[in-house]
Amino acid sequence: MASKKTKTTLFDSAEYLDSKEAINAYMEEALETQDPAFIARALGTIARARGMAQIAKKAGLSRESLYKALSSEGNPKFGTVIRVMHALGLKFSITASRAH
Repeated sequence: MASKKTKTTLFDSAEYLDSKEAINAYMEEALETQDPAFIARALGTIARARGMAQIAKKAGLSRESLYKALSSEGNPKFGTVIRVMHALGLKFSITASRAH
């Protein structure tokens, strides 16, 4: 009996970030993790969804350096994160946590 092989593709969350609401929810969840590397990757995913070259240009970075900074091996400077967020039309919002 011949076995059938199932073809799979990698899940890419960038494909689902097609509205402001989806992007905001995605970024809020990323920030909730308090994991800097995860947050940077989430920004990279949003940038890919919006067009990496366009976001890099708006942020004043090369596309290659933006990919590197927002990759799983990247460790972007806070200034880079702020520039990318601004290029994406995102901003930080601060609220006091109940823990303190």
